[in-house]
Amino acid sequence: MKTITLATGLILSATAAFADDHAMPMVEAMDQSVANGVVSASAIMAPENGWLVVHRTDADMAPGPVVGYAPLRAGENADVAAILQEEVMPGDMLMLMVHSEEGGMQTGVFEYTLGAKEDGPIRVDGNLVMTVVTAE
Repeated sequence: MKTITLATGLILSATAAFADDHAMPMVEAMDQSVANGVVSASAIMAPENGWLVVHRTDADMAPGPVVGYAPLRAGENADVAAILQEEVMPGDMLMLMVHSEEGGMQTGVFEYTLGAKEDGPIRVDGNLVMTVVTAE
């Protein structure tokens, strides 16, 4: 009996670890007040160490200039807050996107500029890992 219980426990542990390692990258966030100069994502699943990058966007849903960023660790990240580096007004749309740490000159330094390859966006099946929120 103990062998079966131990084996079952190992299988369940391995299954949970596999699920954590292979969870789909995503960003979860809601429309929110940015009066405190911060925009937050409630949950992020990052496939590697990188960045939550806040881009301006509009109805066309194209990523625009970067207005904030925060570091991410590989795996689950909860309540990630990015300090906004310029004023964001109520009604402005913000794209919260997962970027890689790869391709830059320095680890731990955010080096991306719009269109650059350094610390660039992560894509899954050609799609950006992101969500859009509206500032309140």
